Amino acid sequence: MVELHAPHLDTVFHALGDATRRQMLHDLARGERTVSQLAEPFAISLAAASKHIKALENAGLIRREIRGRTHVCRLDPGPLAGAHDWLSFYERFWTSRLDVLDRLLHEEDARNAPAPEGDDHE
Repeated sequence: MVELHAPHLDTVFHALGDATRRQMLHDLARGERTVSQLAEPFAISLAAASKHIKALENAGLIRREIRGRTHVCRLDPGPLAGAHDWLSFYERFWTSRLDVLDRLLHEEDARNAPAPEGDDHE
């Protein structure tokens, strides 16, 4: 059964609700990055990048390690599994609804198709 009221899902979906954070996760999927490297593609300050990173950390989606004066982040995809499970429930719903629509459209096409030639019994 999918947990509908799991508090961790709230923080995961909150973190995923921002395009900057989604891009940061995408970048981290290719390997660890420093905070500066994560901020680089965006027109944002390091302070703003840190706020985005903190939201990702709070959701458990990334881990930050301090190496000297450098903060290195890496993806922790574990919490995405819960979000995936939650979304999969609705994927099954829409797949079944689309299957019904597909069947209805095929039936309508079959009814509207011209009769094959040569079936005249005159």
